[in-house]
Amino acid sequence: MSPFLAAVLQLLALIAALALSYRPLGDYMARVYSSTKHLRVEKWIYKAIGANPNAEMRWPAYLRGVLAFSAVSVLFLYLLQRLQGSLPGSLGFSSIDPDQAFNTAASFVSNTNWQSYYGEQAMGHVVQTGGLAVQNFVSAAVGIAVAVALVRGFARSRTGELGNFWADLVRGTVRILIPISVIGAIVLVACGAIQNFAGIHEVGQFLNQHSVGGSQQWNGGAVASQEVIKEVGTNGGGYFNANSAHPFENPNAFTNLFQIFLILLIPFALTRTFGKMVGSIKQGYAILATMAVIWVGFILLMWWTEYAGKGTAFQIAGGAMEGKETRFGIGASSIFAVSTTLTSTGAVDSFHSSFTGFGGGITMLGMQLGEIAPGGTGSGLYGMLIMAIIAVFIAGLMVGRTPEYLGKKIGTREIKLAACYILITPALVLCFTAAAMALPTPVHSMTNSGAHGFSETLYAYTSAGNNNGSAFAGLNADTQWFNTTIGLAMLLGRFLPMVFVLALAGSLAEQKPVPETVGTLRTNKPLFTGLLVGTILIITGLTYFPALALGPLAEGLAS
Repeated sequence: MSPFLAAVLQLLALIAALALSYRPLGDYMARVYSSTKHLRVEKWIYKAIGANPNAEMRWPAYLRGVLAFSAVSVLFLYLLQRLQGSLPGSLGFSSIDPDQAFNTAASFVSNTNWQSYYGEQAMGHVVQTGGLAVQNFVSAAVGIAVAVALVRGFARSRTGELGNFWADLVRGTVRILIPISVIGAIVLVACGAIQNFAGIHEVGQFLNQHSVGGSQQWNGGAVASQEVIKEVGTNGGGYFNANSAHPFENPNAFTNLFQIFLILLIPFALTRTFGKMVGSIKQGYAILATMAVIWVGFILLMWWTEYAGKGTAFQIAGGAMEGKETRFGIGASSIFAVSTTLTSTGAVDSFHSSFTGFGGGITMLGMQLGEIAPGGTGSGLYGMLIMAIIAVFIAGLMVGRTPEYLGKKIGTREIKLAACYILITPALVLCFTAAAMALPTPVHSMTNSGAHGFSETLYAYTSAGNNNGSAFAGLNADTQWFNTTIGLAMLLGRFLPMVFVLALAGSLAEQKPVPETVGTLRTNKPLFTGLLVGTILIITGLTYFPALALGPLAEGLAS
């Protein structure tokens, strides 16, 4: 069997698995966020935090809950790292430096999971499991909660109430993320991922079962349980520096495909949840189709550029194998790279810096779309709905009609909020990149010069601002400048857009439904899907093309 045919079969198997889980998971999540009943364990949590889960919140109160919880989470994780040297289970590791502790706290609370440290050489068991893994759960639950609040804004009328943040946070964690993670962790352990609290031990170095002398130090950890939530919560932070290229995290080709499935599971299924909650399954299918078209299109483009490398070395290897695991090959590595950058995951099973010039550009462009195809847990759905509002507005301008979406008029207030949403992240990415390239100190962190060196910096801030967390490699980001600025980019890129999303949700919920007429744009038809795909690509291209032309496009054309 040819490598390309094997890759196609893996893609078809992945699509089939996602299709089988789409309806039951999507319907289940709709019931979770529509239910008025509380589980006993949830009642205990509400009592412990002093929250009333039945109290409806308007958007300012919902936003205050999001920001307050996230601020406390940043402080807790920061202090946990700063105190690591005094904690049991630290494996002898010292406390984390202030700038790196801030960067890591901002990273995991913002669902970015950017790592400027070597996990197995810096973080002990307490920080890994009691700090980082916990944030993998709750940061993902926050994203889903904000998405559900926006969906309620479309579904409700003549009220500004969007539900209860604390109830949405707890339900997302207890009823969705934990059950999936338990099952997924068992699968990973059964397939060879490690799960223990072992200390540091030395292992010999071998080649073809023969010792080559020397040794390495490895520590164990609760790897499988953290691995599954890093993927299903679209977090991406690995227990080991090599992330999902490490055999302790990702032992074989099956676990690699299973991890891609986990990355895509909730973001795709949330479109079904959206359709159920607004009372139109077809609307959910239209959003799903948009996500799927972009996702499959990017995979095909990645295959084209990675398999079609020119030169003797590429021909002998069957393509661009540099930086890729032989366990997975080009096909599976390309699917993983596209899936992780089109979501807000950031996990890697290969090194994006080693992809071809165009291949590295595809991973970067996937993040610059806003990671909406299918995007992160929650963030992908609300990002795509914002783009749908923009597409409806453009269509309304072309026919001279007040735009409507799901029975709600898109007026001046709504379009201003949507416009602010799509502008804030590019502003962060491009301004921070420009500052890093203009100042004398940050450029010394670049391993490479020229177009590839610029791509390293552009990728870092693209990853941070879009809450992805993957790195282009080659950039020494463990400096005060990058730890601080990337930390700020992650926090602002996560929470400023949420302000506009929740304000938009409140505005929509207050409206009176507009009856559908013969002039209403049918947003559940293939025509609208095509319009939405075109809108996304055009807006992203106009925003980022000059920067991409200086980096991956220049490198790709020169190779």
